[in-house]
Amino acid sequence: MRWATVFAKKYVVRERAENIMAIDVNVPTLGESITEATVGEWLKQPGDAVEMDEPIVSLETDKVAVEVPAPAAGILGEHKVAEGDNVEVGALIATIEEGSGAAAPKPAPKAEETATKTETKVEQQPDANNAPVTLSPAVRRLVLEHGLDPSSIKGTGRDGRLTKEDVLDAAKAAKAAPAPAAASDTAAVVSSPANNRGEERVRMTRLRQTIAKRLKSAQDTAALLTTFNDVDMTAVIEARTKYKELFEKKHGVRLGFMGFFAKAACLALKDVPSVNAQIDDKEIVYHDYVDISVAVSAPNGLVVPVIRNAEQMSFADIENTIGDFGRRAKDGSLKMEEMQGGTFTISNGGVFGSLMSTPIINPPQSAVLGLHRIEKRAVVMPDGSIEARPMMYLALSYDHRLIDGREAVTFLVRIKEAIEDPTRLLIDL
Repeated sequence: MRWATVFAKKYVVRERAENIMAIDVNVPTLGESITEATVGEWLKQPGDAVEMDEPIVSLETDKVAVEVPAPAAGILGEHKVAEGDNVEVGALIATIEEGSGAAAPKPAPKAEETATKTETKVEQQPDANNAPVTLSPAVRRLVLEHGLDPSSIKGTGRDGRLTKEDVLDAAKAAKAAPAPAAASDTAAVVSSPANNRGEERVRMTRLRQTIAKRLKSAQDTAALLTTFNDVDMTAVIEARTKYKELFEKKHGVRLGFMGFFAKAACLALKDVPSVNAQIDDKEIVYHDYVDISVAVSAPNGLVVPVIRNAEQMSFADIENTIGDFGRRAKDGSLKMEEMQGGTFTISNGGVFGSLMSTPIINPPQSAVLGLHRIEKRAVVMPDGSIEARPMMYLALSYDHRLIDGREAVTFLVRIKEAIEDPTRLLIDL
């Protein structure tokens, strides 16, 4: 009887073990013409329980970070690749033991993981609720650099994760806070040695590498030239002040400057179609639509999602689209197809305080409009009086192989006229 019971128990255990199925986690299709990516960050560790469709790893492509979801619920097995490794589409990167239950014991750390134990200790620090705070490599470096406690910083990224902006804001706040009073008049002042000059080598992300290649390619291929103008923002500021509350109440989004400039660009591109065109070998391709690429700051670099058919959109549609792009660029959820295409780019360096710049075109596009900060300057009015007016410098960088100086100047004048007299945007002048 005892032998039969032991046999039955062994049989049940063996049957359960045999029923555990390992599910492969492969690199998904990443978009047209993209064949490989870089492992940016493992969001789940071996032995962690995962739910179906829960993100387990972030991959960096040439354009955007992509989170790979779990194909099934279960326990995450061994990482087949490490952070920083390049992987091709379809490559095996991990396995999941399908099923539910307690998390499996985590494997012993590898030698290289043990060697960096001091550095990675900050990655898992308890917060006020004793929950672990998971940090990406870039965020971890900033935390260590500024000597901050990550559990004391509120994360604004996906699932409450810390972003680089969160850490930088916390560092600024720490510097601005008053220093604590000294314990005594004889307290020692500790300073770093004069020769304490450190260096750090950080591998460029795939996104940053692609940005570098594309910008350098633009300089090497196109005949770049920049033309400037300035614009009086009084009328637009007055329109926003007058209608911002009604606009937000009706459309659920704030009325920003980008809506005005996007609509003005659509009018100007209709008058000067070469600015909306591109060179394809020995041919010029003209577009009867306007797909505006909007430069948006993301944690890993600048990305340019596309507002498609902007010429058909209302102010509210444009502002909603731009706001959505900004939020999803911050948490890394922009899709690959949203980054492709575009016939013209608008880059707003003014939000960072830029007074003037010469932006670089986004190939194969032929032009980019640069917006800058608004500041009051003395302006001579038509009647000869001098007034302080809110002025902004505009910069149009363009491929001189396709766009002549006269066309570039005409385009900027059209933008200036529409912004200084927004009624033109309503009656298509």
